[in-house]
Amino acid sequence: EAPLVESGGGLVQPGGSLRLSCAASGFAFEKYDMNWVRQAPGKPRELVASISSGGSTDYADSVKGRFTISRDNAKNLMYLQMNRLKPEDTAVYYCNAKLLRVDYWGQGTQVIVSS
Repeated sequence: EAPLVESGGGLVQPGGSLRLSCAASGFAFEKYDMNWVRQAPGKPRELVASISSGGSTDYADSVKGRFTISRDNAKNLMYLQMNRLKPEDTAVYYCNAKLLRVDYWGQGTQVIVSS
């Protein structure tokens, strides 16, 4: 079983909302810092939001005030609530877990913001 599996992507109109989920398995999720990273066509990967093992959060300027990252250590889940979506948010969104030299990635979930 893959250590990280994303879900919740899809097609949404500008101004709409989506909630992405990342299910973790096979490692001590609560000890890992977690990230949402996105990659738009023809662009490098961009760190969108981070949440530490202790719950501290950080966001890219492009999503501050619109996206909220959270985690549920009891359920081994991480979320990204995305509101007021814009066409430039269109990308594949990846879940990432980091602890020292260990680095897990999910397969990604596609988000398309278009009318």
